[in-house]
Amino acid sequence: MIRKILIANRGEIALRIVRACRELGIRTLAVYSEADEQSLHVQLADEAICIGPAPSSESYLRADRILSAAELADVDAIHPGYGFLSENAEFAEQCESCDITFIGPKSETIRQMGHKARARETVSKAGVPIIPGSDGPVDDEKIAVKTAQKIGFPVIIKAVSGGGGRGMRIAHNAATFAKEFQSARLEAEKAFGDGSLYIEKYLEDPRHIEFQILADQHGNTIHLGERDCSVQRRHQKVIEESPSPFLDKSLRNRMGKAAIKAALAADYVNAGTIEFLVDAKGNFYFIEMNTRIQVEHGVTEEATGIDLIKEQIQIASGNRLSFSQKDISLTKHAIECRICAENPAKGFIPSPGTIDLYYAPGGHGVRVDSHVYGGYTVSPHYDSMICKLITYGRTRKIALDRMYRALSEYLIRGIDTNVEFVKAVILDPAFRQGEATTSYVEEFLARAPKELFEKKPKE
Repeated sequence: MIRKILIANRGEIALRIVRACRELGIRTLAVYSEADEQSLHVQLADEAICIGPAPSSESYLRADRILSAAELADVDAIHPGYGFLSENAEFAEQCESCDITFIGPKSETIRQMGHKARARETVSKAGVPIIPGSDGPVDDEKIAVKTAQKIGFPVIIKAVSGGGGRGMRIAHNAATFAKEFQSARLEAEKAFGDGSLYIEKYLEDPRHIEFQILADQHGNTIHLGERDCSVQRRHQKVIEESPSPFLDKSLRNRMGKAAIKAALAADYVNAGTIEFLVDAKGNFYFIEMNTRIQVEHGVTEEATGIDLIKEQIQIASGNRLSFSQKDISLTKHAIECRICAENPAKGFIPSPGTIDLYYAPGGHGVRVDSHVYGGYTVSPHYDSMICKLITYGRTRKIALDRMYRALSEYLIRGIDTNVEFVKAVILDPAFRQGEATTSYVEEFLARAPKELFEKKPKE
Protein backbone atom coordinates (compact mmCIF):
# COMPACT_ATOMS: atom_id res chain seq x y z
CA MET A 1 0.00 0.00 0.00
CA ILE A 2 1.15 3.54 -0.72
CA ARG A 3 2.43 5.16 2.46
CA LYS A 4 2.87 8.85 1.52
CA ILE A 5 1.31 10.96 -1.25
CA LEU A 6 2.32 14.34 -2.65
CA ILE A 7 -0.76 16.27 -3.76
CA ALA A 8 0.21 18.19 -6.89
CA ASN A 9 -2.77 20.53 -6.82
CA ARG A 10 -4.59 23.16 -4.80
CA GLY A 11 -8.06 24.21 -3.64
CA GLU A 12 -10.95 21.88 -2.96
CA ILE A 13 -9.53 18.88 -4.84
CA ALA A 14 -6.32 19.00 -2.81
CA LEU A 15 -8.37 19.09 0.38
CA ARG A 16 -10.53 16.23 -0.91
CA ILE A 17 -7.41 14.09 -1.45
CA VAL A 18 -6.06 14.95 2.02
CA ARG A 19 -9.29 13.70 3.58
CA ALA A 20 -9.32 10.45 1.60
CA CYS A 21 -5.70 9.77 2.53
CA ARG A 22 -6.35 10.39 6.21
CA GLU A 23 -9.16 7.85 6.18
CA LEU A 24 -6.79 5.35 4.54
CA GLY A 25 -4.00 6.05 7.01
CA ILE A 26 -1.73 7.54 4.32
CA ARG A 27 0.47 10.55 5.06
CA THR A 28 0.20 13.60 2.80
CA LEU A 29 2.50 16.30 1.48
CA ALA A 30 0.90 19.49 0.22
CA VAL A 31 2.79 21.63 -2.27
CA TYR A 32 1.63 25.22 -2.56
CA SER A 33 2.31 28.58 -4.15
CA GLU A 34 3.00 31.70 -2.12
CA ALA A 35 -0.61 32.77 -2.71
CA ASP A 36 -1.93 29.55 -1.14
CA GLU A 37 -0.01 29.57 2.12
CA GLN A 38 -3.23 29.92 4.14
CA SER A 39 -5.25 27.44 2.09
CA LEU A 40 -6.97 24.65 4.02
CA HIS A 41 -5.17 21.81 2.27
CA VAL A 42 -1.85 23.31 3.36
CA GLN A 43 -3.04 23.56 6.95
CA LEU A 44 -4.52 20.05 7.10
CA ALA A 45 -1.87 18.03 5.24
CA ASP A 46 0.79 16.28 7.32
CA GLU A 47 3.57 18.27 5.62
CA ALA A 48 3.73 21.22 3.23
CA ILE A 49 6.37 22.68 0.92
CA CYS A 50 6.18 25.97 -0.99
CA ILE A 51 7.11 25.49 -4.64
CA GLY A 52 7.04 29.04 -6.00
CA PRO A 53 5.23 32.33 -6.62
CA ALA A 54 1.50 32.72 -7.24
CA PRO A 55 1.39 32.29 -11.04
CA SER A 56 0.75 28.62 -11.83
CA SER A 57 3.49 28.73 -14.46
CA GLU A 58 5.93 29.31 -11.60
CA SER A 59 4.45 26.79 -9.16
CA TYR A 60 1.73 24.22 -9.92
CA LEU A 61 2.90 23.76 -13.52
CA ARG A 62 6.56 23.36 -12.57
CA ALA A 63 7.15 19.61 -12.73
CA ASP A 64 10.79 20.04 -11.67
CA ARG A 65 9.84 21.79 -8.44
CA ILE A 66 7.12 19.27 -7.65
CA LEU A 67 9.48 16.33 -8.21
CA SER A 68 12.16 18.03 -6.09
CA ALA A 69 9.62 18.35 -3.27
CA ALA A 70 8.71 14.68 -3.72
CA GLU A 71 12.35 13.66 -3.40
CA LEU A 72 12.94 15.93 -0.43
CA ALA A 73 9.91 14.57 1.46
CA ASP A 74 10.50 10.95 0.37
CA VAL A 75 7.00 10.33 -1.03
CA ASP A 76 6.21 7.21 -3.01
CA ALA A 77 3.21 8.53 -4.99
CA ILE A 78 1.83 11.72 -6.53
CA HIS A 79 -1.86 12.51 -6.97
CA PRO A 80 -2.31 15.19 -9.64
CA GLY A 81 -6.01 15.95 -9.03
CA TYR A 82 -7.53 17.69 -12.05
CA GLY A 83 -6.17 20.52 -14.17
CA PHE A 84 -2.53 21.66 -13.98
CA LEU A 85 -0.32 18.61 -14.69
CA SER A 86 -3.01 15.94 -14.32
CA GLU A 87 -3.14 15.16 -18.06
CA ASN A 88 0.50 15.95 -18.82
CA ALA A 89 2.08 12.79 -20.27
CA GLU A 90 5.61 14.12 -19.76
CA PHE A 91 4.98 14.69 -16.04
CA ALA A 92 3.53 11.17 -15.63
CA GLU A 93 6.55 9.82 -17.48
CA GLN A 94 8.93 11.74 -15.20
CA CYS A 95 7.17 10.27 -12.16
CA GLU A 96 7.60 6.78 -13.62
CA SER A 97 11.31 7.36 -14.31
CA CYS A 98 11.78 8.56 -10.71
CA ASP A 99 10.07 5.40 -9.42
CA ILE A 100 7.20 7.47 -8.04
CA THR A 101 3.68 6.10 -8.53
CA PHE A 102 1.56 8.46 -10.62
CA ILE A 103 -2.03 8.08 -9.41
CA GLY A 104 -3.61 7.93 -12.82
CA PRO A 105 -3.15 6.11 -16.12
CA LYS A 106 0.16 5.30 -17.79
CA SER A 107 1.95 8.13 -19.58
CA GLU A 108 1.44 6.54 -23.00
CA THR A 109 -2.31 6.33 -22.35
CA ILE A 110 -2.46 10.01 -21.41
CA ARG A 111 -0.54 10.86 -24.57
CA GLN A 112 -2.78 8.71 -26.77
CA MET A 113 -6.15 9.82 -25.37
CA GLY A 114 -5.11 13.43 -24.79
CA HIS A 115 -4.61 13.82 -28.54
CA LYS A 116 -8.22 14.17 -29.64
CA ALA A 117 -7.68 12.97 -33.20
CA ARG A 118 -5.83 9.82 -32.05
CA ALA A 119 -8.45 9.25 -29.35
CA ARG A 120 -11.22 9.33 -31.98
CA GLU A 121 -9.33 6.84 -34.13
CA THR A 122 -8.69 4.53 -31.14
CA VAL A 123 -12.31 4.30 -30.01
CA SER A 124 -13.69 4.17 -33.54
CA LYS A 125 -11.67 1.02 -34.23
CA ALA A 126 -13.28 -0.47 -31.11
CA GLY A 127 -16.75 0.15 -32.51
CA VAL A 128 -17.60 3.25 -30.46
CA PRO A 129 -19.67 5.81 -32.44
CA ILE A 130 -17.85 9.06 -33.25
CA ILE A 131 -19.10 12.32 -34.74
CA PRO A 132 -18.26 12.69 -38.45
CA GLY A 133 -15.06 14.74 -38.75
CA SER A 134 -11.61 15.13 -40.24
CA ASP A 135 -9.32 12.11 -40.35
CA GLY A 136 -6.81 13.89 -38.13
CA PRO A 137 -5.37 17.35 -37.60
CA VAL A 138 -5.90 19.79 -40.47
CA ASP A 139 -3.23 22.49 -40.62
CA ASP A 140 -3.89 24.07 -44.02
CA GLU A 141 -6.78 26.52 -43.96
CA LYS A 142 -7.85 25.84 -47.57
CA ILE A 143 -7.93 22.09 -46.98
CA ALA A 144 -9.75 22.72 -43.70
CA VAL A 145 -12.61 24.63 -45.34
CA LYS A 146 -12.96 21.91 -48.01
CA THR A 147 -13.11 19.33 -45.22
CA ALA A 148 -15.80 21.36 -43.44
CA GLN A 149 -17.85 21.59 -46.65
CA LYS A 150 -17.58 17.84 -47.10
CA ILE A 151 -18.72 17.19 -43.51
CA GLY A 152 -21.49 19.78 -43.85
CA PHE A 153 -22.01 22.99 -41.89
CA PRO A 154 -22.27 23.81 -39.07
CA VAL A 155 -18.95 22.41 -37.88
CA ILE A 156 -16.96 22.79 -34.70
CA ILE A 157 -13.23 23.49 -34.88
CA LYS A 158 -11.32 21.95 -31.95
CA ALA A 159 -7.80 22.06 -30.58
CA VAL A 160 -6.13 18.66 -30.80
CA SER A 161 -4.57 19.21 -27.36
CA GLY A 162 -6.06 20.44 -24.12
CA GLY A 163 -9.67 20.91 -23.10
CA GLY A 164 -11.89 23.10 -20.94
CA GLY A 165 -13.55 24.66 -23.98
CA ARG A 166 -10.42 26.50 -25.12
CA GLY A 167 -9.40 26.38 -28.76
CA MET A 168 -12.97 25.65 -29.86
CA ARG A 169 -15.01 27.63 -32.38
CA ILE A 170 -18.25 27.02 -34.29
CA ALA A 171 -18.47 27.87 -37.99
CA HIS A 172 -21.94 28.02 -39.53
CA ASN A 173 -20.82 28.57 -43.11
CA ALA A 174 -17.76 28.87 -45.35
CA ALA A 175 -17.78 32.66 -45.11
CA THR A 176 -17.10 32.63 -41.37
CA PHE A 177 -14.90 29.54 -41.31
CA ALA A 178 -11.51 31.24 -41.93
CA LYS A 179 -12.00 33.70 -39.06
CA GLU A 180 -13.07 30.99 -36.61
CA PHE A 181 -10.25 28.70 -37.73
CA GLN A 182 -7.61 31.35 -37.04
CA SER A 183 -9.18 32.29 -33.69
CA ALA A 184 -9.19 28.66 -32.57
CA ARG A 185 -5.57 28.19 -33.66
CA LEU A 186 -4.34 31.29 -31.81
CA GLU A 187 -6.19 30.33 -28.63
CA ALA A 188 -4.90 26.75 -28.80
CA GLU A 189 -1.30 27.92 -29.27
CA LYS A 190 -1.60 30.26 -26.31
CA ALA A 191 -3.34 27.77 -24.01
CA PHE A 192 -1.57 24.52 -24.93
CA GLY A 193 1.51 25.44 -26.96
CA ASP A 194 -0.02 23.46 -29.84
CA GLY A 195 -2.11 25.09 -32.55
CA SER A 196 -3.13 21.84 -34.25
CA LEU A 197 -6.84 21.65 -35.03
CA TYR A 198 -9.37 19.11 -36.25
CA ILE A 199 -12.94 19.51 -37.44
CA GLU A 200 -16.18 17.78 -36.43
CA LYS A 201 -19.81 18.03 -37.42
CA TYR A 202 -21.55 20.35 -34.93
CA LEU A 203 -24.64 18.83 -33.32
CA GLU A 204 -27.41 21.31 -32.63
CA ASP A 205 -28.65 21.31 -29.01
CA PRO A 206 -27.27 17.94 -27.85
CA ARG A 207 -26.98 16.60 -24.32
CA HIS A 208 -23.47 16.33 -22.86
CA ILE A 209 -23.34 13.04 -20.97
CA GLU A 210 -20.23 11.39 -19.55
CA PHE A 211 -19.58 7.97 -18.03
CA GLN A 212 -17.27 7.39 -15.07
CA ILE A 213 -14.78 4.57 -15.60
CA LEU A 214 -12.72 2.59 -13.08
CA ALA A 215 -10.13 0.08 -14.26
CA ASP A 216 -7.54 -1.84 -12.24
CA GLN A 217 -4.18 -3.32 -13.25
CA HIS A 218 -5.67 -6.82 -13.45
CA GLY A 219 -7.93 -6.29 -16.48
CA ASN A 220 -11.13 -5.37 -14.62
CA THR A 221 -12.95 -2.39 -16.16
CA ILE A 222 -16.36 -1.08 -15.10
CA HIS A 223 -18.47 2.06 -15.37
CA LEU A 224 -20.29 3.80 -12.53
CA GLY A 225 -23.13 5.26 -14.54
CA GLU A 226 -23.45 8.66 -16.13
CA ARG A 227 -23.35 12.33 -15.28
CA ASP A 228 -25.42 14.81 -17.25
CA CYS A 229 -23.26 17.91 -17.80
CA SER A 230 -25.46 19.70 -20.32
CA VAL A 231 -25.81 22.89 -18.27
CA GLN A 232 -22.67 24.73 -19.31
CA ARG A 233 -21.58 28.20 -20.33
CA ARG A 234 -18.93 28.64 -23.02
CA HIS A 235 -18.12 24.92 -22.78
CA GLN A 236 -17.56 25.24 -19.00
CA LYS A 237 -19.82 23.05 -16.88
CA VAL A 238 -22.06 24.81 -14.36
CA ILE A 239 -24.41 22.10 -13.04
CA GLU A 240 -23.99 18.30 -13.20
CA GLU A 241 -26.25 15.49 -12.07
CA SER A 242 -26.54 11.73 -11.90
CA PRO A 243 -28.49 9.93 -13.18
CA SER A 244 -29.38 11.92 -16.29
CA PRO A 245 -33.07 12.86 -16.53
CA PHE A 246 -32.84 12.08 -20.28
CA LEU A 247 -31.45 8.53 -20.33
CA ASP A 248 -33.62 5.46 -19.98
CA LYS A 249 -32.33 2.06 -18.89
CA SER A 250 -31.72 0.81 -22.42
CA LEU A 251 -29.74 3.87 -23.54
CA ARG A 252 -27.76 3.86 -20.27
CA ASN A 253 -26.75 0.25 -20.83
CA ARG A 254 -25.71 0.87 -24.44
CA MET A 255 -23.69 3.95 -23.56
CA GLY A 256 -22.10 2.23 -20.57
CA LYS A 257 -20.96 -0.67 -22.74
CA ALA A 258 -19.54 1.78 -25.30
CA ALA A 259 -17.67 3.62 -22.54
CA ILE A 260 -16.08 0.37 -21.38
CA LYS A 261 -15.13 -0.47 -24.99
CA ALA A 262 -13.38 2.90 -25.27
CA ALA A 263 -11.47 2.37 -22.01
CA LEU A 264 -10.39 -1.13 -23.01
CA ALA A 265 -9.24 0.13 -26.42
CA ALA A 266 -6.99 2.62 -24.63
CA ASP A 267 -5.66 -0.05 -22.24
CA TYR A 268 -6.87 2.26 -19.50
CA VAL A 269 -6.01 1.93 -15.80
CA ASN A 270 -7.35 4.05 -12.88
CA ALA A 271 -10.26 6.54 -12.93
CA GLY A 272 -11.25 8.22 -16.18
CA THR A 273 -14.25 9.66 -17.97
CA ILE A 274 -15.68 8.94 -21.41
CA GLU A 275 -17.61 11.94 -22.73
CA PHE A 276 -20.46 11.73 -25.26
CA LEU A 277 -22.84 14.03 -27.06
CA VAL A 278 -26.39 12.67 -27.37
CA ASP A 279 -28.97 13.98 -29.83
CA ALA A 280 -32.72 14.23 -29.30
CA LYS A 281 -33.26 10.76 -30.81
CA GLY A 282 -30.83 9.07 -28.43
CA ASN A 283 -27.96 8.73 -30.91
CA PHE A 284 -24.70 9.13 -29.03
CA TYR A 285 -21.17 9.96 -30.14
CA PHE A 286 -17.79 9.86 -28.38
CA ILE A 287 -16.14 13.28 -28.09
CA GLU A 288 -13.18 12.76 -25.74
CA MET A 289 -11.71 10.95 -22.76
CA ASN A 290 -10.52 12.74 -19.65
CA THR A 291 -7.59 10.78 -18.24
CA ARG A 292 -7.98 12.01 -14.66
CA ILE A 293 -10.51 12.46 -11.89
CA GLN A 294 -13.24 14.92 -12.89
CA VAL A 295 -14.25 18.08 -11.06
CA GLU A 296 -17.74 16.61 -10.76
CA HIS A 297 -16.70 13.20 -9.41
CA GLY A 298 -18.62 13.87 -6.18
CA VAL A 299 -21.92 13.53 -8.05
CA THR A 300 -21.09 9.91 -8.87
CA GLU A 301 -19.85 9.29 -5.33
CA GLU A 302 -23.18 10.36 -3.84
CA ALA A 303 -25.26 8.55 -6.47
CA THR A 304 -23.39 5.24 -6.07
CA GLY A 305 -21.90 5.41 -2.55
CA ILE A 306 -18.37 4.72 -3.89
CA ASP A 307 -15.38 6.88 -2.88
CA LEU A 308 -13.56 7.51 -6.18
CA ILE A 309 -10.43 9.07 -4.67
CA LYS A 310 -9.91 6.06 -2.43
CA GLU A 311 -10.47 3.77 -5.40
CA GLN A 312 -7.83 5.67 -7.37
CA ILE A 313 -5.32 5.12 -4.58
CA GLN A 314 -6.24 1.45 -4.18
CA ILE A 315 -5.83 0.86 -7.92
CA ALA A 316 -2.48 2.69 -7.95
CA SER A 317 -1.40 0.44 -5.06
CA GLY A 318 -1.97 -2.59 -7.30
CA ASN A 319 -5.20 -3.78 -5.70
CA ARG A 320 -8.09 -5.30 -7.61
CA LEU A 321 -11.46 -3.58 -7.77
CA SER A 322 -13.50 -4.79 -4.82
CA PHE A 323 -16.74 -4.80 -6.84
CA SER A 324 -17.93 -5.76 -10.32
CA GLN A 325 -20.34 -4.16 -12.79
CA LYS A 326 -23.34 -6.01 -11.34
CA ASP A 327 -22.63 -4.41 -7.94
CA ILE A 328 -22.99 -0.86 -9.33
CA SER A 329 -26.33 0.92 -9.09
CA LEU A 330 -27.43 4.55 -8.96
CA THR A 331 -29.20 4.36 -5.60
CA LYS A 332 -29.69 8.12 -5.19
CA HIS A 333 -30.08 11.19 -7.36
CA ALA A 334 -27.27 13.71 -6.92
CA ILE A 335 -26.83 17.20 -8.32
CA GLU A 336 -23.87 19.59 -8.15
CA CYS A 337 -23.67 23.36 -8.58
CA ARG A 338 -20.27 24.95 -9.12
CA ILE A 339 -20.06 28.04 -6.94
CA CYS A 340 -17.68 30.59 -8.46
CA ALA A 341 -16.29 33.97 -7.45
CA GLU A 342 -17.81 35.85 -10.37
CA ASN A 343 -20.53 38.37 -11.17
CA PRO A 344 -23.23 36.95 -13.50
CA ALA A 345 -24.92 40.36 -13.85
CA LYS A 346 -21.70 41.79 -15.32
CA GLY A 347 -20.89 39.11 -17.85
CA PHE A 348 -19.58 36.64 -15.25
CA ILE A 349 -16.41 38.63 -14.65
CA PRO A 350 -14.19 37.07 -11.93
CA SER A 351 -14.48 38.53 -8.44
CA PRO A 352 -11.28 37.86 -6.49
CA GLY A 353 -10.83 39.34 -3.04
CA THR A 354 -11.18 38.61 0.66
CA ILE A 355 -14.22 36.77 2.00
CA ASP A 356 -15.49 38.77 4.97
CA LEU A 357 -18.13 36.28 6.09
CA TYR A 358 -18.60 32.65 5.15
CA TYR A 359 -21.32 30.26 6.24
CA ALA A 360 -21.72 27.01 4.33
CA PRO A 361 -25.08 25.21 4.16
CA GLY A 362 -25.58 21.86 5.83
CA GLY A 363 -28.25 19.42 6.88
CA HIS A 364 -29.44 16.09 5.53
CA GLY A 365 -28.42 15.35 1.94
CA VAL A 366 -25.97 18.24 1.55
CA ARG A 367 -22.25 18.01 0.76
CA VAL A 368 -19.91 21.00 0.54
CA ASP A 369 -16.52 20.52 -1.14
CA SER A 370 -14.70 23.80 -0.57
CA HIS A 371 -11.34 25.16 0.54
CA VAL A 372 -12.49 28.65 1.51
CA TYR A 373 -13.49 30.20 4.84
CA GLY A 374 -14.12 33.57 6.44
CA GLY A 375 -10.99 35.70 6.00
CA TYR A 376 -9.74 33.65 3.03
CA THR A 377 -8.51 35.61 0.01
CA VAL A 378 -9.62 34.35 -3.39
CA SER A 379 -6.63 34.76 -5.69
CA PRO A 380 -6.93 36.22 -9.20
CA HIS A 381 -4.27 33.76 -10.39
CA TYR A 382 -6.46 30.64 -10.45
CA ASP A 383 -9.85 29.31 -11.53
CA SER A 384 -12.75 31.19 -9.95
CA MET A 385 -14.49 28.07 -8.55
CA ILE A 386 -14.60 28.23 -4.75
CA CYS A 387 -17.02 25.41 -3.96
CA LYS A 388 -18.84 22.37 -5.32
CA LEU A 389 -22.22 22.25 -3.62
CA ILE A 390 -23.79 18.79 -3.91
CA THR A 391 -27.22 17.66 -2.76
CA TYR A 392 -28.70 14.19 -3.03
CA GLY A 393 -31.81 12.24 -2.24
CA ARG A 394 -34.04 9.35 -3.21
CA THR A 395 -35.50 11.26 -6.19
CA ARG A 396 -34.45 14.09 -8.49
CA LYS A 397 -37.12 16.36 -7.00
CA ILE A 398 -35.76 15.80 -3.50
CA ALA A 399 -32.22 16.59 -4.68
CA LEU A 400 -33.42 19.75 -6.48
CA ASP A 401 -35.45 20.97 -3.51
CA ARG A 402 -32.48 20.40 -1.22
CA MET A 403 -30.24 22.29 -3.63
CA TYR A 404 -32.53 25.31 -3.58
CA ARG A 405 -32.66 25.16 0.21
CA ALA A 406 -28.87 24.85 0.46
CA LEU A 407 -28.26 27.73 -1.95
CA SER A 408 -30.67 29.86 0.08
CA GLU A 409 -28.60 29.14 3.22
CA TYR A 410 -25.25 29.91 1.63
CA LEU A 411 -23.71 33.14 3.00
CA ILE A 412 -20.64 34.57 1.28
CA ARG A 413 -19.80 38.24 1.83
CA GLY A 414 -16.94 40.35 0.50
CA ILE A 415 -16.89 38.95 -3.05
CA ASP A 416 -19.46 38.40 -5.77
CA THR A 417 -20.60 34.85 -6.52
CA ASN A 418 -22.95 33.05 -8.89
CA VAL A 419 -25.16 31.69 -6.07
CA GLU A 420 -28.24 33.66 -7.14
CA PHE A 421 -27.71 32.66 -10.77
CA VAL A 422 -27.61 28.91 -10.09
CA LYS A 423 -30.52 29.29 -7.68
CA ALA A 424 -32.56 30.83 -10.52
CA VAL A 425 -31.61 27.92 -12.78
CA ILE A 426 -32.67 25.38 -10.15
CA LEU A 427 -36.12 27.01 -10.06
CA ASP A 428 -36.46 27.31 -13.85
CA PRO A 429 -39.27 25.05 -15.18
CA ALA A 430 -37.28 23.94 -18.24
CA PHE A 431 -34.39 22.76 -16.09
CA ARG A 432 -36.63 21.12 -13.50
CA GLN A 433 -38.41 19.21 -16.25
CA GLY A 434 -35.08 17.81 -17.46
CA GLU A 435 -35.14 19.66 -20.79
CA ALA A 436 -31.68 21.29 -20.59
CA THR A 437 -29.32 20.82 -23.55
CA THR A 438 -25.90 22.38 -24.10
CA SER A 439 -27.57 25.57 -25.36
CA TYR A 440 -29.71 25.91 -22.23
CA VAL A 441 -27.66 28.56 -20.38
CA GLU A 442 -27.51 30.94 -23.35
CA GLU A 443 -31.26 30.56 -23.85
CA PHE A 444 -31.90 31.08 -20.13
CA LEU A 445 -29.74 34.21 -19.99
CA ALA A 446 -31.55 35.64 -23.02
CA ARG A 447 -34.97 35.37 -21.36
CA ALA A 448 -34.16 35.87 -17.67
CA PRO A 449 -34.01 39.41 -16.23
CA LYS A 450 -30.55 40.18 -14.83
CA GLU A 451 -31.95 41.18 -11.45
CA LEU A 452 -33.18 37.60 -11.06
CA PHE A 453 -29.65 36.43 -10.28
CA GLU A 454 -28.09 39.52 -8.75
CA LYS A 455 -27.05 39.40 -5.10
CA LYS A 456 -30.06 40.28 -2.98
CA PRO A 457 -29.48 43.20 -0.56
CA LYS A 458 -30.11 42.56 3.11
CA GLU A 459 -33.24 44.13 4.57
